[in-house]
Amino acid sequence: MNKLDNRTLVTDIDLLNSIKSLDIDVGLVSKGDFHLPDGTVEERIYIGSDIVFTTKELNKLIDAHTSSAKQYRTYNLVTGNNRTINILGYTGGSQALSSKARTALTRAVANYNNISNMTLDFNLTFGTNYQAADMVVYDNSVNNPGGTGGVAGFPNSSGQPHKYVQIYGIEQFSTNVNEHVITHEIGHSVGFRHSDWFDRASCGSYNNEGQGSDGAVHVPGTPTGTDATSVMQACFSTSASGNFNGNDVIALEAMYPGSSSGPCDGVQEWQSGRSYNIGERVTYYGNLYERVSGGWTNLGPCN
Repeated sequence: MNKLDNRTLVTDIDLLNSIKSLDIDVGLVSKGDFHLPDGTVEERIYIGSDIVFTTKELNKLIDAHTSSAKQYRTYNLVTGNNRTINILGYTGGSQALSSKARTALTRAVANYNNISNMTLDFNLTFGTNYQAADMVVYDNSVNNPGGTGGVAGFPNSSGQPHKYVQIYGIEQFSTNVNEHVITHEIGHSVGFRHSDWFDRASCGSYNNEGQGSDGAVHVPGTPTGTDATSVMQACFSTSASGNFNGNDVIALEAMYPGSSSGPCDGVQEWQSGRSYNIGERVTYYGNLYERVSGGWTNLGPCN
């Protein structure tokens, strides 16, 4: 989602070979400063232009690959109680979100929360207590004056979403574009790869990002080729709507499927010889029945 600004390409052969063993294109590996909302600076390793790892996180991937071959080449996803995500729009100091960006973040969160058949749920607030949040969105333009886009990371092995979502240089664009970039970076933080990771065609030139130890697993029901309107294209257009397309929604529903409960869930099968009281329900040959005076009423199929 951005250009290679204020970062240095990695030239350490040993490190590049280790990264290459993860099937990551070493031509896209760089090191650079990563600014936290309070101004703290950490060096991080950038894969491509909008995914970051700490050295510890990357070494963990390399160690896992060494000990377990290519067994871990799938995404970490957000799991369990972590699927209720407290997301903060940062409003303090030089990295505060503008009014436009706050509106865009509100819309981006709505993009996710409006998907009914999905188990992710975002609670959005605005403020400065980013330490208490599961995810924080902030504007790092002050430290990246030449860049346009955003940067985030992937969920960790503990099933937590990536915490830090930066945007920069996009105040010049429409609210829709801001919404698009924020939606995109939140997507990485919950496990989305670029939909065109295999060629980055949206950026105008071929460059395979590689699957890497994080994986690039095709989500069933979505295209295997280019999907030009996906919010997860590697590079954005200034005409972007900011909204998910149908395939983005299918992917999220597949990654985080909602409840598949039916009318027969938790209902026991009918048992011969057992006495049932009026109002009790049973299943019988794929249908749901309720005991009534004088017999049973068929309430319909289980599915």
